[in-house]
Amino acid sequence: HFLQIWVLPARTGIEPGYAQKAFPEAEKRGRLRLVASPDGAEGSVLMNADARLYAGLFDGDEAADLPLPAGRKTYVHLVRGELEVNGQKLTGGDAALIENEARLVLGHGQGAEVLVFDLQP
Repeated sequence: HFLQIWVLPARTGIEPGYAQKAFPEAEKRGRLRLVASPDGAEGSVLMNADARLYAGLFDGDEAADLPLPAGRKTYVHLVRGELEVNGQKLTGGDAALIENEARLVLGHGQGAEVLVFDLQP
């Protein structure tokens, strides 16, 4: 899949940029791998936005638990497969907006590929 994702910039009036980076499947298998961030943390792609983007792959008993910062929103997009998100079953193409929760719990996947966005409100 090729997904083009737009996030509002933290600063305006600067030259737009484009970055692409491959992350090995092993780094996303059964966990959430930080793939884009405002500071390039953990080898992620640098972006001019107050947001963090995670990617994960889940099957069977694989699960992830992500603490959610207070006062922010979390957007979950299930690219393909099936996955439970905080106890709710999603199927490929579904999305969920998580607010006022302390944690994001992902599990019981079946061929699941997921993107998780930590966003300012």
